[in-house]
Amino acid sequence: MIKSVKRSFLLTTLALSLSAASVFAQAVAAPVTKADRPALEQQFRERVARLTKDRVGLTDAQMAQLEQSNARFAPQLSQVAAQERETRRQLRQEMTASGQPNQQKVSDLLDLSLRLQKQRISIVESEQKELARFMTPVQRARYIALQGQFRRRAQELDRQNGAQKGGMGQRARPGLKKRP
Repeated sequence: MIKSVKRSFLLTTLALSLSAASVFAQAVAAPVTKADRPALEQQFRERVARLTKDRVGLTDAQMAQLEQSNARFAPQLSQVAAQERETRRQLRQEMTASGQPNQQKVSDLLDLSLRLQKQRISIVESEQKELARFMTPVQRARYIALQGQFRRRAQELDRQNGAQKGGMGQRARPGLKKRP
């Protein structure tokens, strides 16, 4: 539950940060409660839609098609991303849990990681084929760039949030040691 509230806050902060600095400052200053979540998520979705439409140069009809496409592909991509995170977590755990990692388990996890990467690429290819039906190549390139900006900003806010809570800002990578 705390994780979902944190994620909601992070997404809301991301959306608001993309607007004027004063709006961003107000959003960060106000505490987010569970009761605020639906309204904040709706504001986030509306803001992202406006930014996407404006920056990519989409018509209302294209926006409707994009929303349908996102509704279809986003859950698949989220599921694969969650599986990739879990696989990386298990691999880190196996590499650091004991003095001698289980070779077969490490091999299986590496193989699974590659299969999941291929699955993610396949989904992205399918998504791009669908987008090509109603977007120009320039619009698709702008959309990809905008998605990258959103992702980088979310990562930046996640690091800042970790640092503010006394964390390291970035997750440590157990099992990997610096060499002299």
